[in-house]
Parts: sequence; C-alpha cells; structure tokens
Amino acid sequence: MRKHPKTTGVVCTAMMIVVLATLGLASSASAKLVGEFKKFEFCPYTNPEVARCINSLNNGGEVVLGSKKVPIVNPVTLQGGYTEPAEEGPEVGFAKFFAATNGVTLSKAAQPVPGGLAGLVNCKEISNFLLRISCEVTFENGLTGVNSTLELAKPASDIRVSEVHLSEGVGIALKLPVKVHLENPFLGGSCYVGSSSSPIIWNLTSGETVPPAGTAPITGKIGEVEFLEEGRILKVTGNELVDNTWAAPSTNGCGGIFSFIIDPIVSASSGLPSAAGKNVARLKNTIYTASSFAVKKNDEKNP
Repeated sequence: MRKHPKTTGVVCTAMMIVVLATLGLASSASAKLVGEFKKFEFCPYTNPEVARCINSLNNGGEVVLGSKKVPIVNPVTLQGGYTEPAEEGPEVGFAKFFAATNGVTLSKAAQPVPGGLAGLVNCKEISNFLLRISCEVTFENGLTGVNSTLELAKPASDIRVSEVHLSEGVGIALKLPVKVHLENPFLGGSCYVGSSSSPIIWNLTSGETVPPAGTAPITGKIGEVEFLEEGRILKVTGNELVDNTWAAPSTNGCGGIFSFIIDPIVSASSGLPSAAGKNVARLKNTIYTASSFAVKKNDEKNP
C-alpha cells in the first residue's frame, strides 16, 4: 500500500520532534560547572570516594637536576580529586589521589633547557662515526634546542596529599612520582631521567626540608588564603613547595638504539646520577580546592 505524501511528511515531522525533544532532555540532564567551579570540571566529583577537588597551577620555580638548572617558564597543572585523610596506618594524615577525568592529571609543559643540546652533548666525544656525523648534522641544522618535560611516572593513585601539612608548613604536603623527558631530534623520543619502574619521588613541603647530612635545608612558603564563591572554594596564592631530598638516576633511552653510547655522555654532562641532597625541586603554585559536595551542587544548579 502506497503512503500518501502528506502522511509521510507528518510522520517525518513527528519523528523529528521526538528526536529534538530527546536531545533537549539529554542536554538539560547534562549539567555543567560555572564560575570559579569551572576549574574543577575534570575532578571525579561524582565518585563517592572523592572528598575534595583540586586544581593546582605551577607557574614558576625551577628544577635542578644534577648540574643542570631548568627554570619553569611554562605553566604546569595538577588536577583531580582526593579522599579524606587516612586516620590510621602507615599513611595516616595523607589523602589518596584520583586521576582527572580527561586523563591529564599532570599536564605536560615543555621547559627549555638552558644551553640546549650543546650543554648535554659534545659531538667530538662520540666514537661511533655515523652517530657523530648525525650529531654534527643536528647542530648544523640548528636543531639544538632541548626541552625538559615533567611527566607523571606512576598512576595518579600513587600521589598523596596532606592539606594539614600544606597549611601548617610542616612535613610533606605532596608526594609526587615523576620522570623527566628530555626532548630533541638527536636524543630521540625516549630520553628520560627516571622511569615508570624507577620514578623520581618528590616529597614536597611548604616548610623546611630535611635533606641528608651535609646538605643545607631549603624552605618553601605558605601561600595567602582567599575564599571564593561564598566560601565554597579555597584559593591559595604565592604558595611554594620545595624538596632537595631526592636522588636522580642516569639518563636512559637517549639516542635510541645508540643509547649505550649517548646515555653515558648525556649523564656525564648533566652530572648524573646525582645523590639525594644534590637536586632541587622548587614549585611556585596557585592552588584551588573545593569539596566534592560543593562542586556537585554547582553542577546540579546549572543545566
């Protein structure tokens, strides 16, 4: 039986109305964060284990790795959520971290290494002829810049936070497992200091560090507190987290298949491996935190 054109048109129109209505309902059911709460859009605040959300912007400082000092000139963000602090056991006082929902718990921001490739590799030191030529060609092409990118070396669940230590300037405020990616065409794509299996562990404090004997302690800074969104968001500006108690291993994977030649050269030029007390992390931060309850409330109120 052939359908009348008008009937077909009515059916199509009705179907479109249903589809649009469905999309409208889906849109209204999908809420969003607004205002200062927007900073927590990737916090897993719907997870019942998550008590608080955090967005910490590292916008200054430096990392001293062996004999190399790399200023932090490009902002790095740490974001996600964390539990209430443990009340007993070996990690009493520390909260367990949960990854950001977009997969970027610690953003990868490349920091230029002063001196570039020339500060890490002397082509004349390379005995392998083809590799030495490759090194020299890299210099001739002007590809001498080297970037240092801080990466999370373990799952976000290995991060630990202590709000009490952060606010009081005593003890470890943030435990962060990291590795440092050295990036340059000659070094290849797998040149690292530290690794996922053997990470560098930063025990960062806003107070005074306790380095090995013979090394002077350094001191962080407790930032200034401000309350936003009618007291529901805590903002800390001018905070400074430091650590000079960590050891740094030799480089690994530099030069690809020629890493057995390049790794020792880069390590020697960078003063690696470097014992605990000889390396420094100094991170200047602006930190935002809020309870997961407050974030969910903001979400629910803004369809």
